[in-house]
Amino acid sequence: MIFLRSYLVSDSVRVDNNFMTLYQLTHGRVTWTNIINPNVADIAALREQYPYIHPLHLEDVQSRIERPKIDTDDDYLFVVMHFPKWDPVARITRAAEVDFFVGRGYVVTLHDGQLKPLNKLFEVAEEDEQVRQRLLGKGANHTFYVIIDTLVDYIFPILRRVDANIQAIEEQIFTERSQRIIQEISIVRRDVLALRRIVRQQLPVIEEIETGEHAIIHEDLEEYFGDIADHLRKARDILDENHEVIAGLAETADTLLNHRINDVMRILTVISFIMLPLTLISSIYGMNIDLPLDDHPMAFFIISFLMLIIAVSMLLYFRKRGWL
Repeated sequence: MIFLRSYLVSDSVRVDNNFMTLYQLTHGRVTWTNIINPNVADIAALREQYPYIHPLHLEDVQSRIERPKIDTDDDYLFVVMHFPKWDPVARITRAAEVDFFVGRGYVVTLHDGQLKPLNKLFEVAEEDEQVRQRLLGKGANHTFYVIIDTLVDYIFPILRRVDANIQAIEEQIFTERSQRIIQEISIVRRDVLALRRIVRQQLPVIEEIETGEHAIIHEDLEEYFGDIADHLRKARDILDENHEVIAGLAETADTLLNHRINDVMRILTVISFIMLPLTLISSIYGMNIDLPLDDHPMAFFIISFLMLIIAVSMLLYFRKRGWL
């Protein structure tokens, strides 16, 4: 038996000890249980409180990563969803998993505590009775909707950050910092691909909640979940456009880089052609044989002037042909 110490704050309860940490909000007949970094003790408490939850679903909760899905039971819904969180070190958006158990009169969320909107929603509802009433006063279905809607809305600030990064690349792409630009394009492209993968996997889950027949979800909430589905489709379309834009920028950067490389190669080629006759003359006069002007006191200056004339003539010719 697990010994619990409970701290009652209005109609919110915080249960913690050395083994487990549970956060609970209760208003009327609805309870929201928020479990951060669930461990064995948390799962045991959850199993004791809701003995009808299938053991396989409890195993899914303990797995490190689970694909988004929805499983329907007569007494509850088990929903797995992923939401984006920014990793500032790796500069990429990673998926944060949130597991939901939704039943008659309760909602259980299990996550790693890294999603700021979810933490803020719980804290505000814990401190403000009016917010708690709006969140829990219309039933567990509505609470479930509000939580998901809050997490989906948080996707759009992340998308705005991606748009800002793309705009910064567009403004700098024609500068001379080609290596830096290519690196930034690669980072943003990787981030866009990660976001697309996260968002695309959530849409079928929400569509299933919207259109499916569930004993737990009331029909009057179908339009609300339809609105969430529309938001996800909008996010998906934005990411598809961003993917096309970043692909175009990558192609433009490659073209500019190739053009600069061609310019350098053209200059080097011209220099090589100019040096070729000069090297030939110097090599000939470096031979240990009798040559014209050998005994002339101004031989060095005459040959140097001849080489200069040849170099200038070749430069003028290349310029006339448009090679310089």
